[in-house]
Amino acid sequence: MKILVIRFSSMGDIIYTTPVVRCLKQQLPDSEIHFLTKPAFKYIYDANPHLDKLLLLKEKLSDTIQEIRQEKYDYIIDLHSNLRTSLIKLRTGIKSSTYDKQRIRKWLSLKFNLKLIEPIHLVDRYLKTVKFLGISNDGRPIDYYIKKQHQLADLVPLSHQSGYVAFVIGATHFTKRMPNEKIINICRQIQKPVLLLGGNDVKANGDIVAAALGDKAYNACGITSLDESVFLVANAVNIIGFDTGLTHIAEAFDRPIASVWGGTVPELLGVQPYQVKDALVAGIELPCRPCSKFGLSQCPLGHFKCMNEMPEQPLINFANQ
Repeated sequence: MKILVIRFSSMGDIIYTTPVVRCLKQQLPDSEIHFLTKPAFKYIYDANPHLDKLLLLKEKLSDTIQEIRQEKYDYIIDLHSNLRTSLIKLRTGIKSSTYDKQRIRKWLSLKFNLKLIEPIHLVDRYLKTVKFLGISNDGRPIDYYIKKQHQLADLVPLSHQSGYVAFVIGATHFTKRMPNEKIINICRQIQKPVLLLGGNDVKANGDIVAAALGDKAYNACGITSLDESVFLVANAVNIIGFDTGLTHIAEAFDRPIASVWGGTVPELLGVQPYQVKDALVAGIELPCRPCSKFGLSQCPLGHFKCMNEMPEQPLINFANQ
């Protein structure tokens, strides 16, 4: 049997497809499993041993469709469910199973602050699409494979080499990030050294936090590559992070994770820590929350209570356990 799994984006959503690929390969050992995604996300599956072939979305959809036809798949598992995947299924005529995004329920839940979405993790939602093949959940975490063996001494100062708390301060949208002052307050009460992680977009934020904390904090934002950042969260004593890809990737390494949510909520997306033995999901109940599904560039009401009023002590206690 030859199966193509499709998910084009984003980092977190693709990370949560890895149990599907693993279960397909291990429970159908004679099958050949391929995965199609955007070139920007190829690193997620580059070193995955459960995948037989990685296909990358081409500039012209017709070229991708032609490549899919040539592979002669038995099934397409569509975990993205958008216009492009609909065209792929229509024009190839391959039998398919499609992830139900529950778009109307999500819209109503967001628009009217209703709870119409069952609190089921995205992994389990994805796995429903392959149930018809006799696939069941193996109960294991997500997969991520670091590309090379890094050395801790090459990436962090001596002060952090005997143990540190990784604080992932980056996130695509403002309403997912905690204000610098609140991060500083939390870090001041953390007993271990703190390692700040994120991309170039939060390097300036990391500089502000590190300047306030002195040698206790090391700002690696915008300095380390993604593979190095993954290595660093994999070796952290514990992790605090916002709703962003690196925080989700960290779930693969069985480290204690505090997942911090501002304007978005994990219930709507189904992306709270998955199969992590020690996890804390932090967020506060507000009439205006969630204000969006994926995050916004600013608080729509201007007060940003979801982050500004979030209790700090549970995160401090978690980091010091």
